[in-house]
Amino acid sequence: MTMKLYSELAAWYPLLDAPCEHAEEAAFYGDRLAESGDDPARTLLELGSGAGNNAMYLKDRFDVTLVDRAPAMLAVSSELNPGCEHIAGDMRDVRLGRSFDRVLIHDAISYMTTEADLRAAIATAYAHCRPGGAALFAPDHILEHFQPGAAHGGRDDDRRGLRYLEWTHELDPAGTTYSVDFAYLLRDGDLPVRLEHERHRMGLFPRAAWLRIIEEVGFRPTVVVFNHSELPPGTYELFLGTRPR
Repeated sequence: MTMKLYSELAAWYPLLDAPCEHAEEAAFYGDRLAESGDDPARTLLELGSGAGNNAMYLKDRFDVTLVDRAPAMLAVSSELNPGCEHIAGDMRDVRLGRSFDRVLIHDAISYMTTEADLRAAIATAYAHCRPGGAALFAPDHILEHFQPGAAHGGRDDDRRGLRYLEWTHELDPAGTTYSVDFAYLLRDGDLPVRLEHERHRMGLFPRAAWLRIIEEVGFRPTVVVFNHSELPPGTYELFLGTRPR
């Protein structure tokens, strides 16, 4: 199911998650991708590319192709990254018939709520990564570091404004998912402010499961500690897969 945030509310997305907030993490991803695998590192496929916030920075370092299942999000990204190729597709089964030097799946991989879905997404990355290339996977959380909590934010443009509350809940009873409630307050000109709410269900897997699946698909897996100025050191981990020649 496509969330409202990625469909009917997609045009509001830049007010919730502004591209300017992604410079530091995009630089980290770009560095890890550039130094992993062998040369060349010219072409990059991003699966689940969303609004294109990472691509806005990575396109200066790579020839970027963006794939997302939500047409409305591709439209937002196309405005931000008009020189990049945009393709509609689901990271679990899209096949473009070509390979890339590097592959990135950012936080959209957190919507894989079963091991079968996670394996399918990683297999798609493998299918599009050339021998000697590398793929980077960046889930929001892994089981070992998961903490419930809340966040808020938003901003205004010339006519509209958005404020949001993001409430991350405890691990669901099944043990492989958690829930995030989003509430959005939307102001459009002089119209009354309106409230939208939806719940996102996200996958949560232990480090060992990530490493096992990445290896079973065919990559050589590595844990990458993600340090960011706004995060406590050592609390986020990414996963790198290099494809053998």
